Amino acid sequence: MNDHPDLRLNVSAGLASVAVALTLVLLKVWAFLTTGSLSVAATLADSALDLVISLGGLAAILYAARPPDDDHAFGHTSAEDLTALGQALFIFASAVAITWAAIGRLLAPGRVQIEREGPAIIVMVVAIVLTLALVAWQRRVSMRTGNRVVAADQLHYIGDLVPNIGAILALAISARWGFTQIDSLVALAAAALMAFGALHIGRGAWDALMDRGADPAVTARIEEMTRTWPGVRGHHDIKTRTAGSRLFVQIHIELDGDQTLHEAHEIGAALKRAIIEEYPQADVIIHKDVARG
Repeated sequence: MNDHPDLRLNVSAGLASVAVALTLVLLKVWAFLTTGSLSVAATLADSALDLVISLGGLAAILYAARPPDDDHAFGHTSAEDLTALGQALFIFASAVAITWAAIGRLLAPGRVQIEREGPAIIVMVVAIVLTLALVAWQRRVSMRTGNRVVAADQLHYIGDLVPNIGAILALAISARWGFTQIDSLVALAAAALMAFGALHIGRGAWDALMDRGADPAVTARIEEMTRTWPGVRGHHDIKTRTAGSRLFVQIHIELDGDQTLHEAHEIGAALKRAIIEEYPQADVIIHKDVARG
């Protein structure tokens, strides 16, 4: 298995996600047994589902890191896109469900009572602290590695974080002013954030699965490097695509036909090294053609 530093970061984010989800499940089991609160039971079910999703994300990260084989010559990184797409669909469905429930509560007659059991509130505060730490680490990892599974899992936990913070604010506001509707308003804001992020991640995963080209800025940078590289007289047919956190690049460069094979090889190899140095997750293939004229 690849031992690239990015892999270690991605695995650390996956393990942290599993550890936090498992801790929250155990804490909420205790809170439910202590209070008998159905609202705590609902969050327990949500955390149990979080644990399943986190385990699936970690499995996808490990599978995607497997080296190429006879059946997967370009590696297994598309597993990251498949998992991220599945997570995005789940997050979007969760956002729709939260929106439906929040609107129903806002339109329901009478005042909704918000429970104030001490143990449940303590668990909620612990959950917020743990989730904040996890999201901060996942954000750092996803920005460094570009891993869509980590980014999707981060969004999922943000979706859990916002309502938890809002619930504590709702307790304080409802206790002081009796404005219990704040709970539903916070839920609607969280749902909108989740839906927007899910669409963004889902679109990126879908584009990768459909072999869409890399970010135009990346392609333009590679083209600029190729065009100005010493010894390269021309270039054509630059093709890029992404699979998970991997970037695949194919370029045809035009070289002096009178130079030795060794000289031509060194030009292409040096350009390849430069591209990989700037984009460490790149898989680069350079074809060498004789310059026209």
